[in-house]
Amino acid sequence: MSVWDGLTGQDEAVASLRNAAESPDGTGRMTHSWLITGPPGSGRSNVATAFAAALVGDGPDDDHTLRQITAKTHPDVSVLTTQRVIITIDEIRQLVTSSYYSPSVGRYRVVIIEDADRMTERTSNLLLKALEEPPERTVWILCAPSEADLLPTIRSRVRSVRLRVPGIDSVADLIVARTGVDRALATDAARQAQSHIGMAQRLATSADARDRRRRTLTTVLGVRTVGDAVMAAADLLAVADEDAKAITEQRDSEERDAALRSLGIEPGGTIPPALRSQLRGLEEDQKRRATRSLRDGLDRILVDISSLYRDLLLLGLGAPSEPVNLAIQESLERALPSVPPAAALEVLDAVALARQRITANVAALLALEALLVTVARAAR
Repeated sequence: MSVWDGLTGQDEAVASLRNAAESPDGTGRMTHSWLITGPPGSGRSNVATAFAAALVGDGPDDDHTLRQITAKTHPDVSVLTTQRVIITIDEIRQLVTSSYYSPSVGRYRVVIIEDADRMTERTSNLLLKALEEPPERTVWILCAPSEADLLPTIRSRVRSVRLRVPGIDSVADLIVARTGVDRALATDAARQAQSHIGMAQRLATSADARDRRRRTLTTVLGVRTVGDAVMAAADLLAVADEDAKAITEQRDSEERDAALRSLGIEPGGTIPPALRSQLRGLEEDQKRRATRSLRDGLDRILVDISSLYRDLLLLGLGAPSEPVNLAIQESLERALPSVPPAAALEVLDAVALARQRITANVAALLALEALLVTVARAAR
C-alpha cells in the first residue's frame, strides 16, 4: 500500500509532492517549507500526512510510517491539530523549539500545522522567524483554506500546492473503500456534503447526522413569517448544539478518564485537592474545543442552507445541473413558486453575511434570526 493511496481527486498535487519527496538530489524542487491550500473537506491534512510519510519513511510503500504519523507517534513528525478557535503562541513556540532537533530515524524532521489560518498576527510572526532561518533537515508543512489566510511574509517563504474539490464519484469511492457502506448511500452523502470528504463520511455512517441535516432543511423551508423565523432560529441553534455534543462528549469523557488513570485515580473516584489543578487545564481545553465545535456546527448548518437556496436558484433559472439536495427534490419543486431567483440570491447573500457575523463573535441566535427573517421576507 502506497502512502499516497486514498488521496482522491488530487493527482496534480500528489505528483508535485511525490516528485519532491523522491528526488534526493533536489531536482524535484524540494524546499524547507510548504503550504497546502484547498477548500474545506478537500483533504489538506491527509495530503500533508502522506507527504510527511514520504519524506521520513523508507519509500512510498512504507505504510507503517504513515500509520505512525496518523497516530502521532512518529519521533520525527510533529503535528499541531488545534481543536480551539485559535492557535496559541505557546503552541507555535513549542513547535519552533522542536524543529531544531535533528531527525532520529528519517531523512527529515517534519512539522505539520493544520488550520494555519487560525494563527494570530503575533503568532504568525513567531513562525516567520523559524521559516526565515530554517534548520537544514527540517520541513514545515502548513495547511490553510487559501494563501490569503496567511501573512504575505509567510506566503513568500513557502512553496504552495493547491488542492481542488474532488468529484462526487471520487468521494463516494473513497467512502465505500473506507467504510463499506452502500454505494448509493455514499454517493448521496458525497452530494449533500458537496464533496467535503469528512462531512460526507459522517453523513454516510451516522443516521443521526443525516437526520439533523434533514431537520435543518425542513425547518428553513417552513419559514413564512417573522414569528416562524424566530422559532426556527432557536431550533437550528439546538440542532447545532446537538451536533457539537455528538462530536465532543465522547471524546471529552475518554480524555478525562485517561487523565485520571495517568494520575492513579480510577474513573469516578475522588480527586485529591493537590491534583485538581492538573485537570483544570484539560477542562479549559475541552471548553475551548466545545466552542469551536459549536461554531463549526453552525457553519455546517449555514452551508446546508446555502446549498438549499442554490438549488432553488438553479431550478428557478432552469439550469441543467443536478441539485445538491436531490433527495428532497419534490420539496424543492413545491417551494419553487414562492422563491423566485431574485429571492434565492437575496438569501444566499444573507447566508454569507451570517457566516461573517458568527466568525466575528456576533451572538449565534441573533445571526440566525437575522438570516431567517430575510428568508421569511424573500418568500412570496
